[in-house]
Amino acid sequence: MKKQISIKTIAQHVGVSNATVSLVLNGKDKEGRIGKDVAEKIRKVAKELNYEPNHLARGLRMGKSQTIGLVVADISNPFFANMAFHIQEYAEEYGYSVIITNTNESDDKLVKILDILLSHQVDGLIIVPTEHSIASIEKLIRKKTPLVLLDRWFPGLETCNVAIDNYRASKAAVQYLIDNRCKRIAMFGYSVNLPHMQERVHGYIDVMKDAGLFDVNLVKRINYHSMESDIEKAMDELFRHQKKQIDGIFFASNSISMLGVKHMMKLGIKIQEDVKIICFDKNEAFDYMAHSMPYVLQPIPEMGKMAVDLLVSQMKHEDSTPNKVELYAKLNIQ
Repeated sequence: MKKQISIKTIAQHVGVSNATVSLVLNGKDKEGRIGKDVAEKIRKVAKELNYEPNHLARGLRMGKSQTIGLVVADISNPFFANMAFHIQEYAEEYGYSVIITNTNESDDKLVKILDILLSHQVDGLIIVPTEHSIASIEKLIRKKTPLVLLDRWFPGLETCNVAIDNYRASKAAVQYLIDNRCKRIAMFGYSVNLPHMQERVHGYIDVMKDAGLFDVNLVKRINYHSMESDIEKAMDELFRHQKKQIDGIFFASNSISMLGVKHMMKLGIKIQEDVKIICFDKNEAFDYMAHSMPYVLQPIPEMGKMAVDLLVSQMKHEDSTPNKVELYAKLNIQ
């Protein structure tokens, strides 16, 4: 194992105190009135010895680690992967590193991940909460841990939240299908009670009712942990057992849409010809499809930036007032 070079080792080589070396390596040699020649010698020796600062130890001494914990629900989903990228980019502008973790929609994993992140002395957390994680979030609030809930939230909890207007976005998506002469429009969404998904369902239901087209049998609830089999079963019910032909589908999640499209192709359904579809978020696979795929374009860069801004403000004790940000997502129709 490579031996960690310490400040003490450098001090012994140069013949100065540990404090003098610490001041120089932390860029405070002028404040410490350390001569230019001594400072340059310290930096030269540190480089020759391949000195690497122990950021964790330094953070413990200062009470800060300059790290942020990011907890996402499903890193394989392009939405969350893209979000993690932008959060990392924005955090670095503030001088923070990001530890990215993934719950795979597991409440138990979220508990373990939070324990690990807190043990690593992260300065704050950006969390995409799981369905039954309200107790974990409440615990963080009681500890006054700086945090921002992203994409999802819990009504009644006094936290900073960043999300989109899911209800409005869903209404616009379903209305697009209606405007394109679809009358039998199914919806595929997760079987969860989280507000963001409930708003998407309610948006669909309200538009369909207003158009006199609502049929409760066309609302398909998918379990995340049995997603592929649930989607296949729902698709078979729609296309093989419905008396009236389905002519439109609204997918309320990127992951659901890709598995749904895959099974539709397996069934020999011509997408955007036999059945028009619209979904949440872009997927690179859309670029290889015969027909363009309309989708709800969530403002991922803006969401990531807002989450980082709100968190940094808390960590710097500039503003701890709960701030609930709701951004607008538009339709991307090609």
